[in-house]
Amino acid sequence: MFIAIALICAAVVTLADLIWITKEKTAKEVIRVILRNMTSIPLLCIAVQKNVLHYAHFIDTKRYHTHQYIVFLVTALIVSVVIELFFAIVNEKIGFRKCEEPKHKKRTVALKIVAVIVFFLGCAAFFGTVWGLEAFGHVTGDQLIINLTSPTEGTERSVYIDGFEGPVFNTLLATVLFSVIIFAKVNVVYIIKDKIKVIFSEHFKRIVCALLAVVCLVSGVAYGYKGFRLQQVYNAYVVKSSFIEDNYVNPKTAKITFPEKKRNLIHIYLESMEVSYLSKDLGGFMDENLMPKLTKLSEQGIIFSDSDRKFGGPYEGTGTSWSIASMVNQTMGIPMKAPGMHNAYGADGNFLPGAYSLGEMLEKEGYEQSVMFGSSAQFGGLEYLYKCHGNWTIMDYYYIKSRGKLPKPDYKVWWGFEDDKLYKFAKEELTRMYNTGKPFNFTMETADTHRPGGYITPGKKKPYENHYASAIWNSDKDVCEFIEWIMEQPFYENTTIVLIGDHQSMETKFFKEYGFTKDYERKQFNLILNPDPSVANIDEKLTRNRKWANWDLYPTIISSIGGKIEGERLGIGTNLFSGKKTIFEESDVDAVNDELEKGSDFYNETILGGKGMQAARSRNNKHVAKDHTQSPDK
Repeated sequence: MFIAIALICAAVVTLADLIWITKEKTAKEVIRVILRNMTSIPLLCIAVQKNVLHYAHFIDTKRYHTHQYIVFLVTALIVSVVIELFFAIVNEKIGFRKCEEPKHKKRTVALKIVAVIVFFLGCAAFFGTVWGLEAFGHVTGDQLIINLTSPTEGTERSVYIDGFEGPVFNTLLATVLFSVIIFAKVNVVYIIKDKIKVIFSEHFKRIVCALLAVVCLVSGVAYGYKGFRLQQVYNAYVVKSSFIEDNYVNPKTAKITFPEKKRNLIHIYLESMEVSYLSKDLGGFMDENLMPKLTKLSEQGIIFSDSDRKFGGPYEGTGTSWSIASMVNQTMGIPMKAPGMHNAYGADGNFLPGAYSLGEMLEKEGYEQSVMFGSSAQFGGLEYLYKCHGNWTIMDYYYIKSRGKLPKPDYKVWWGFEDDKLYKFAKEELTRMYNTGKPFNFTMETADTHRPGGYITPGKKKPYENHYASAIWNSDKDVCEFIEWIMEQPFYENTTIVLIGDHQSMETKFFKEYGFTKDYERKQFNLILNPDPSVANIDEKLTRNRKWANWDLYPTIISSIGGKIEGERLGIGTNLFSGKKTIFEESDVDAVNDELEKGSDFYNETILGGKGMQAARSRNNKHVAKDHTQSPDK
């Protein structure tokens, strides 16, 4: 099909050549033009198809859809015209002649500069959107605004490189080419029988370039508006909804009873881990199971599934689709929404000061609490989240580095240090926490399956040609070995482990390569191991065909460690062990998300602003720089 399209484009251009460009209509010249165009043009079109459009095949085309053929048709026509113009210029059938200076030179130059700026902005919007969608998938309006206003310190270097090599380079290249064309003082002429005819004057070129710049800006902004769902940003700041206020249960005033003997909690956020990595027979999308060990481990625990199969997960809710949002959901029972104009997430002591978190609740119950990352806790505002909500020891890349626990002072791998070291340090910290004699709450987040491409420690197996698939396979192996170690420890009998993919993966190249279809609904992996005996024998009817979101884990986790919640709700989350309907089950998922996209005065004033709640607290002396009587490495 692609070859046929390329041949048709070549034939059209060849016919135009023979009618308007070829001077000598002899049989020899006609045959030469036909052979030249009908061989070179299709070959170059297919080359562009493979290397620019990245379509893997041009003979076996069963996998392609109508829109892909249309894209190739347009591309092939452009390539054909460009090639024909090249031949026309080389054979001196089309040429350039210097034009006279315009009458209003200063005004003309000013208009050209404005056109270049407009074109630049349009290209930036277009290429930025293309890169953003390829790099992160369809981010929501809330996520876009929050990420733009949150700290980026600690971002892995390859993210910046990827951004420069993508939208920055493409925008600069297109703008430079546009500038060369618009400032060139030449007329394009058609030469036939030694006569010169102007076919594209410098004046006409200026008009075309100005129109092109405007079209580029309008289309680029429109594409970005749609691609980044900026309608949600409008909704967040202009359209109002009382949905959160109507459904919110204040965790601080809710009646919650914990058992006398407190149960330990280990909460592991598995970076980008999805059910889709499982084999098709298990409900995944892969031909081969990339998570064999977690599959086996799941036989010992509880999974809340969205289908009638065992493996499934939460629906994606508004304000849930990136790491810190997921942590806010699971520890506060609320979505992470775009900040009001007078609030910011990236500020010490001002991170959702009106919310009441799991960390604060367990602090009150006397828990020892630590959170560990292999990256900087400043990234995205993680440090502020944990400093403001509970007596956490924040053990990030800089904490570990400051204690000389890395191989060398300037050691930095991936986002900080790799998961192999994360698990090693986690074992040391869990041992220390257990030895305090207090109940403990330990949280950690892995990173080896983060975009772009994932990370594999040198020397580890790479069972798949795709690097990210191998990173998933290794991550599955590593976390299960860590869980096996926990199960051998004296504290395990009284410890609940919660494992969950923090959000759906943003490694879009992986899903394209494996041919993921839009009708397959991707879900985060989730597993609860060794929950409190009061909920351990939950009826399977309560774990299958559930419509739930990350925020439902807040009361569910509390229940998993023996907490009894009057009403079974906290924030807007519902205890999944209770069998009570979640807000997604009470209403349509899309309808709830539409309401959550809208602005909420209650959220802005009570949760973001802390109105009527406990004032935001500064805990600088208890967290990042907090020392222990016994060092974590002993």
